[in-house]
Amino acid sequence: MEILGTTLRVCVEDLESSVAFYEQLAGSRALRFERGGVSVAAVGCFLLMSGPEEELAVLRKVAATIAVRDVDEANAVLTASGAKVIAGPVPTPAGRNLIALHPDGSVFEYVDRQAPPES
Repeated sequence: MEILGTTLRVCVEDLESSVAFYEQLAGSRALRFERGGVSVAAVGCFLLMSGPEEELAVLRKVAATIAVRDVDEANAVLTASGAKVIAGPVPTPAGRNLIALHPDGSVFEYVDRQAPPES
């Protein structure tokens, strides 16, 4: 499994002021979207999230997002190595993802940029 990079997940109260700070820090503009009632801004290697506390409480359990070439391959490697896939793989607007519980108890999201097959 080839790891292409990681994204740090940051839950914030004030998305607008946080976006301004992280845009300046990363030297790039935020890409914004909504997901499940949570406002999200991707800035460089940071994924800023703001929304209802009950939604953020779930998101805080995921330590980081790991970009991989292929989520299916990640699924196979993770399960063979003793991790438990607790969600997915599922298609997303940007590709596919899964959530895995590592043997040490940490939780990570794995994503790829592969478009879902056309029906």
